[in-house]
Amino acid sequence: MLQKFSFIRRRWLGALACVLALLFGASSYLLLERAAENRRFTDFTRQVFIGEISSDTLSMHYLISDPEAFGIRDYTVTLGRIAADDEQKNANLENLMASLASFLPSRLTEENRITLDTMKLYCETALDAADLPPLYEPLSPSLGVQAQLPVLLAEYAFYEEQDILDYLALLKDLPSYFESILTYEKQKADAGCFMSDVSVDRITQQCSTFISGGEDNYLQTIFQEKLSEFPGLKEEECSRLSEAHRALLRESVIPAYRSLIDGLNNLKGSGTNTMGLSYYPQGKEYYEYLLKSEVGIWDSPQEMESMLLTCLQKDVSEIQSLLSEKPELITQAAADGSTRSPEEILLDLQEKIREDFPPLEAPEYEIKYVHKDLEDFLSPAFYLTPPLDMETSNSIYINGASKLTGIDLYTTLAHESFPGHLYQTVFSERTDPNPVRSLFQPGGYTEGWATYAETFAYGYALSDSDLADLLLLNRRVTLCLYSLLDVGIHYHGWTPETAAEFLRGFGITDPDTCAEIYQYVVETPANYLKYCVGSLCFWQLQDEYREERGEDFSTIEFHERILRIGAAPFPVVEKYLLS
Repeated sequence: MLQKFSFIRRRWLGALACVLALLFGASSYLLLERAAENRRFTDFTRQVFIGEISSDTLSMHYLISDPEAFGIRDYTVTLGRIAADDEQKNANLENLMASLASFLPSRLTEENRITLDTMKLYCETALDAADLPPLYEPLSPSLGVQAQLPVLLAEYAFYEEQDILDYLALLKDLPSYFESILTYEKQKADAGCFMSDVSVDRITQQCSTFISGGEDNYLQTIFQEKLSEFPGLKEEECSRLSEAHRALLRESVIPAYRSLIDGLNNLKGSGTNTMGLSYYPQGKEYYEYLLKSEVGIWDSPQEMESMLLTCLQKDVSEIQSLLSEKPELITQAAADGSTRSPEEILLDLQEKIREDFPPLEAPEYEIKYVHKDLEDFLSPAFYLTPPLDMETSNSIYINGASKLTGIDLYTTLAHESFPGHLYQTVFSERTDPNPVRSLFQPGGYTEGWATYAETFAYGYALSDSDLADLLLLNRRVTLCLYSLLDVGIHYHGWTPETAAEFLRGFGITDPDTCAEIYQYVVETPANYLKYCVGSLCFWQLQDEYREERGEDFSTIEFHERILRIGAAPFPVVEKYLLS
């Protein structure tokens, strides 16, 4: 009997060993398959990244400091081109979409699934908009390429001598680049989608101002300063490069801007719409596309408007309640006399954010001041995002002409540094994200995060919680007002009179102010939404995460999860936050 039992046990153990061997083999095979799929995906996205940035040297330079490290050796120095014909672009999108469909999400890591979902949404959204009229506008007085390009050229960093040569080649390429823009603008005019004469005048006046100094343009001054600071350059080399730069200003940059001015003036009169997108063919559909591509939300304009109205009504009610109980807050708000320096504020912010945000080993950063010649063209403060492969280059710029002080300076720096743009950027880079993610970052996440993070700074800066709440609510009300104007003007077709009536209801009555606000919103559709709606989405996500976690909810944990997911459309962020 014992022998029989021993035999049965050996047979059972032998069968178990076979089963375990099969399971181990299957598990090993699955692990190998997953590893292969993830490797195939990262190899593919790396090629997408390299292919995209290689077509625009300016963008490549701001994204990576060492192209060779990414296998980019022989590249054509170019500013890229604005394509009038979208057939090739759409074909590329369809090919990209087909390639993305070949990957199995179940075999990818969470990080790769987030990247895959983000890229798929981008392609789907762009393809859905492929048949819309040419309503994209590369030119605008505030955010257009003609306004941004001089600043980007002025801030073009020289890491090695090749960067100096690339920079000079970009100046030489400017006439061809602007020519492609004019070709596109002519296509817009033929389709009945050209800008108004008011916008043309504002853009051409800005261009005329930029080139009014001739060869003594501020780019020359800044270029010479950067050469003098570049290590190893001999005096004769600096002189030769300086003269080459001056010649390019004379022969390429100034003629390119003059050509742009002439080309836009020749198209004057072909743009009859002085109001929002809804007055263009399929303008409402294009606005819905902007909500997805720029803001990163998939809510309808009506749903978004409802969210904004709810926030506005709630915040106005809270302001009224605060002032009813403490009318002296008005005087206190106007009397903020804090004289803390930017250096002191940044140190204070790094200490205070530990209450609400995950720890981040202090990154290296430098406070810089905007060059005098650029003060009229730049924001009160901004954070210049470092290349993906160079964390140490974190620069926070302050515009001396803005005269920011007190709580305004404190919250502005919070937006740009801790826990805003600088903090979010450095935290993200330390998670070693896929480089291709940098090509698919909706402004609603990046600007929305900085605006959301900025709200914490009122409490950090002020010991009086009621005063902090009042100033925070006032800031949010302003953003909500401008965002509702954006929806009204571009989706509902508000006229200047309708917009002025809306603003009067909130105490903004000066006709010139109302007209300027209206024109700015007309020329920058969905821009305010990136800040306001983006920040409201983060508060909404916090509410959802709080409900899911219950008593285990932690603000720090929520922020860490959001930051680890990284910049993505909000449906993707929500999916992985709550999964």
